[in-house]
Amino acid sequence: MALWRAYQRALAAHPWKVQVLTAAHPRRCPDNTCVPCTGSLMGLGDIISQQLVEKRGLREHQTGRTLTMVSLGCGFVGPIVGGWYKVLDRFIPGTTKVDALKKMLLDQGGFAPCFLGCFLPLVGALNGLSAQDNWAKLQRDYPDALITNYYLWPAVQLANFYLVPLHYRLAVVQCVAVIWNSYLSWKAHQL
Repeated sequence: MALWRAYQRALAAHPWKVQVLTAAHPRRCPDNTCVPCTGSLMGLGDIISQQLVEKRGLREHQTGRTLTMVSLGCGFVGPIVGGWYKVLDRFIPGTTKVDALKKMLLDQGGFAPCFLGCFLPLVGALNGLSAQDNWAKLQRDYPDALITNYYLWPAVQLANFYLVPLHYRLAVVQCVAVIWNSYLSWKAHQL
């Protein structure tokens, strides 16, 4: 709680500096989804996955895998998610409870299943899996990844769309994204 209050005070006193430190670049993205930030967070998630979840150690760390996740964040996740949030805000303007619920249901009912259905095979293809092996991996991993998504993101999205003031949404999503990206990297790289 004290950390959160300190963050609020710092953001109020020095919004630009806090944005630089929390978003990893000097300008705030208008749609709250930044491609370079997404790439960095995907890379951080992979590092956490390899070091804390898989316990590879620094000598066994797969740098190419981390760079692949950074590239996916910059070239796929950031643009897709950023575009989706723009479409969602245009399709359902407003921040009432009903608006937030509609956005969350559309996000989790439509976008999340499609996004995961594209992300997992893309990682498989980048890892050199054949089409047949990639399809088998998708059939094995997709249901679990989607269910895990539903444990985490609906509550986060409801909070972002309704409870969290706009200038804090980026920080909330970034914190949750580190955890989610660690999971996604681990799940996508299980062979």
